[in-house]
Amino acid sequence: MKKTILSALGILAFTAISFSQTQATQIDPTNVRDGESVEYCITHKKRAELLIDPAAVLSFAQDEIIRQNEELNGVAVPKATVYYIPVVFHVLHNGGIENISDDQILEALSLLNRDYRLLNADANNVNAAFTGLPADVEIEFRLATIAPNGTCFSGITRTQNALSYDGSSGTAQVSAIIAGNNVFNGQFPGDEYLNFFICGEIGGAAGYTYNPSNWIGASMANGIWVLHNYVGSTGTSSTFTSRTLTHEVGHWLNLSHPWGGNNNPGNASSCSTDDGVSDTPNTIGVTSCNLNENTCGPLANVENYMDYSYCSKMFTPGQVTRMRNAITSNVANRDNLISASNLIATGATGTVYLCSAEFQADRTTICAGNTINFDDMSFNVVNGWNWTFTGGSPASSTTENPAITYNTPGLYTVTLTSTDGPNSDTETKTSYIRVLPAASSLPFHESFEDYSTLNNIEPWEVINPSGNGWQLHTGTGYTGNKCAKIVNFGQSAGNFDDLISSPIDLSSINATTGVTMSFRYSYVKRYTSNTEVLKVYITPNCGENWAPRKTLSGDLLSATAQNSSWTPTSQANWATVHMTNVTSAYWTDEYRCRFEFESDGGNNIYLDDINIYVGPPSDAIVGISETGFDIEALSVFPNPTEKDLNIRFSLKSAQQANLTVQDVTGKIAQSATVNGTVGSNLVLMNTSALASGMYFLKVQIGGSQKTIQFVVK
Repeated sequence: MKKTILSALGILAFTAISFSQTQATQIDPTNVRDGESVEYCITHKKRAELLIDPAAVLSFAQDEIIRQNEELNGVAVPKATVYYIPVVFHVLHNGGIENISDDQILEALSLLNRDYRLLNADANNVNAAFTGLPADVEIEFRLATIAPNGTCFSGITRTQNALSYDGSSGTAQVSAIIAGNNVFNGQFPGDEYLNFFICGEIGGAAGYTYNPSNWIGASMANGIWVLHNYVGSTGTSSTFTSRTLTHEVGHWLNLSHPWGGNNNPGNASSCSTDDGVSDTPNTIGVTSCNLNENTCGPLANVENYMDYSYCSKMFTPGQVTRMRNAITSNVANRDNLISASNLIATGATGTVYLCSAEFQADRTTICAGNTINFDDMSFNVVNGWNWTFTGGSPASSTTENPAITYNTPGLYTVTLTSTDGPNSDTETKTSYIRVLPAASSLPFHESFEDYSTLNNIEPWEVINPSGNGWQLHTGTGYTGNKCAKIVNFGQSAGNFDDLISSPIDLSSINATTGVTMSFRYSYVKRYTSNTEVLKVYITPNCGENWAPRKTLSGDLLSATAQNSSWTPTSQANWATVHMTNVTSAYWTDEYRCRFEFESDGGNNIYLDDINIYVGPPSDAIVGISETGFDIEALSVFPNPTEKDLNIRFSLKSAQQANLTVQDVTGKIAQSATVNGTVGSNLVLMNTSALASGMYFLKVQIGGSQKTIQFVVK
């Protein structure tokens, strides 16, 4: 329905539009579609925030007068003319599932074009009362291929920032993209590109945007915010949420909800409000798919894209006219987007060529003998590939997406040259593939005493997407002078940092003995409200699949708070965790463990004495001194052994050493006493009388004791 609006007051009543600045997340349940947990759209809620500024009210009123004058003065929008709009998808993520794939984005763009060109098959099945009404908007959306600085790109940018999950300020999210994206650190102007901002959280909504306004004008924030799981129908999204972009682009092209300028479907008072379109019946709006909705009198067009129904499938001719008027109007300089000069400047003319060679791998860290799948990500047109894989088998390939096996530990470079015929481009990624060293044998012990850094060393991999990651700390530890640490005090919330082991061989474990993994950590909160999380994951296949095995969070991680940077000062400040749920599915020679810390603006965390050993939990485990530090550098070799076992240890003073060998049941199988000297000691123990299996060697000297495991073949 359409009412002629002539007075300035009427203009203001209808034209008050949205603004990106969001406030604290507060969900309005009346604005949530059936079966969902976020408000479907908050475009009109932004209107109220914007209209606090009288200058914005005046600007919007002037914009509406311009549009009405264009219509009243007979400004014609050519029929059968298809307009093309350059678009850019900006993915703002923090390393999680919100970092959606290119494929999901491209599928979403395809669905958007399908809906705006009336190519959706379900448009043929509209409610009988609206048969023949679905209309082709004759607007198409093309990925821009040229950034504002002239850089050729794919039409997709990616920015890693914790603000992905802080939708309290859309402006702040856009600023993060401007400053940190991987293509161009500057504005993508809103009158040159239609910008989509894909995030993990946007103020409790699935999407929101602006209607055209000179108040917002050419700002990059003149775009559309959308949750990652409302983009397309694949990946993190679904068919149920796949038309959110269609809805929000409608707002961006000056459409309102069919019940008028509010975000409250189902409100009977909406029967007296209007959306400015003559062929959309007045309605209260629905959040499901009630095809018989007629609260306002006439049958409602609940299948309209601008309603909240989950069966939307059409725009009306009146809506098409309004959208085409918006894109050809100079309000907000919208008409510049479709100009021939802008299509050339943004690389959206429809003529495509090879822009850049790019590729990715499904894994970049593997065990020797593993295979990696490489995907060509070159854009925009590619018909030839020339790959080089240093250290790989095969060492070269001309296929689009090859699978390459690496058999030798090391760091390896990959090169791809792509071509479209006349043009070619090359990308080289140095030290891109990391093949881990041979698996460590049991018992495994890590005290971090042998390192000067944790950066780029074996056997640990540090993944640090943002903020401060795991690093070597000198000056404190549980059993020595070093440990791993995250400097978390003063850092922002939402950072994820991982410390991942190289492979450890658990293939000798059996159901009789079992296996225990243990570690020690030291942590206190900064504030009592902190909910920081330490998770332990394990994998049986070198990291191809991970499973959580231990989660410590909130008061379980620590109930103590200290509003100053935390450093442990004694063993009493450490907690020991024993894990017995490393089940038989993980008893392989490609076992790895991963420690992931999720920050919440809290305090530092320390990690030490990571042990994996045969048998039940024990504090007298691999390399841990229970009562002192007289014994140093205990080791055994060869391990496994067939006859003679060499036992090496160091002493700070000359003392008698008691050596005891126990089987997995705790029964003493062998013992000896030696007179130890200051410094290194080497003891040869004959094990030929021992049956094949796993044993514990306990070395006790004075008040100190250490235990290490060995295997007799």
